[in-house]
Amino acid sequence: MRQAGWGRSGGGINLATFVGRRRLDRDTLSLIVPPAMRFLSPTPANCSRRSLPRSTRDAFTLLEILVVLGIIGLLVGLAVTNIKGIFSNKQEDIAKMFVQNSLKPSLFSYKLDVGDYPSTGEGLQALLTAPAGKADRWRRPYMDSPSGKVPLDPWGHEYQYAYPGTKNKGEYDLWSMGPDGQSGTADDIGNWPPPVDGEAQK
Repeated sequence: MRQAGWGRSGGGINLATFVGRRRLDRDTLSLIVPPAMRFLSPTPANCSRRSLPRSTRDAFTLLEILVVLGIIGLLVGLAVTNIKGIFSNKQEDIAKMFVQNSLKPSLFSYKLDVGDYPSTGEGLQALLTAPAGKADRWRRPYMDSPSGKVPLDPWGHEYQYAYPGTKNKGEYDLWSMGPDGQSGTADDIGNWPPPVDGEAQK
């Protein structure tokens, strides 16, 4: 006869024998039941936005959209500012290269053929068409220009030319009027060296 105690029925523990052998009190149940039931209790981790009122969910969504739009606007503003600064610097570099380097060979070749630089009245157009009275010495266009005209500066203004120059004694003055389009102002870009501090204050 099998001894009463732990028994097996179909390969499992005989619960009736276990209960008969040891009575489960409240303390034992408190140790067993709460861990099993704990996942059923509502906790902050189990709460979702679905439990919030609809108006609260909509407010959060609108706030998120406003924050994203604000960040995008800030980035666009910074990008536009940087692009303007880069573009402005490029325009100044183009004008400086033209007056200091690009036309120097053309004017020098003209001087060799004709005997002198174009006068102030003849201007830079003398590099493209022969001035009056000099056609016999004028050999060719001394500057490449498909349109047949002197190129404009990056701000759409004509380059200024004077010979004899006032900035370069015995040579020619060639300059761009800069962004303001006015000659003789601080933003002029010329082929003369920048003034020293003492000369700039005069």
